[in-house]
Amino acid sequence: MSRMSLLGWNLWPPTLPFYSHPYAIQSTLLKVADVMLWRRGNLTMGILLVTLAAWVVFEKSGYTLLSLVSNVLLLLIGILFLWAKSAAILNRPAPPLPELYLSEETVNEMGAFIRAQVNDILSASKDIALGKDARLFFKVAGYLLLISLVGGLTDFLTLGYTSLVVVLTVPALYERYEDYIDSYTILGYRKMQQLYVKFDSKFVNRFRKWILEKQKLS
Repeated sequence: MSRMSLLGWNLWPPTLPFYSHPYAIQSTLLKVADVMLWRRGNLTMGILLVTLAAWVVFEKSGYTLLSLVSNVLLLLIGILFLWAKSAAILNRPAPPLPELYLSEETVNEMGAFIRAQVNDILSASKDIALGKDARLFFKVAGYLLLISLVGGLTDFLTLGYTSLVVVLTVPALYERYEDYIDSYTILGYRKMQQLYVKFDSKFVNRFRKWILEKQKLS
């Protein structure tokens, strides 16, 4: 089994057909993978420390995300404005800003990708609503229940920081203990399949038969 495939992270080769520059995307994904797998340990540790500091600031200062972002942007544009005005007066170079431009081709490709994903979600939602896919229904219900329980136990910022810590630690641990994790995961998956088959035969099939009998009687 290839690395990172069991968790659903197929980082190589990347499957992003809507981009026109696959080599740039491959390079970006490899850099992200290096950060997640602690191959660039200083950068990964820096990200964790910065996010921890941001979380502490939010928790202790009473700032909200919107107010902090607004203040940071206000400070940034104020500095750039004064820099540009003073540079014009003193015949100095203007602030070195990168060129900010979003091409029409990129927007169309992103729009097509988002449209395809939304259509897939809507199609799956229709199947769930019409009772065509019981397995998908239980999966979605389980995920929503899990999200509801987690959301009731913590706030959004804490959840975001915890998720980042998980993203930056779990892949590295998986890479180191891949064989052990794979064996136990496959064993657990088989057990879950057996439990699902029993549940489906005892409850879901009976419920379907009961509905069909009601329909026949009506």
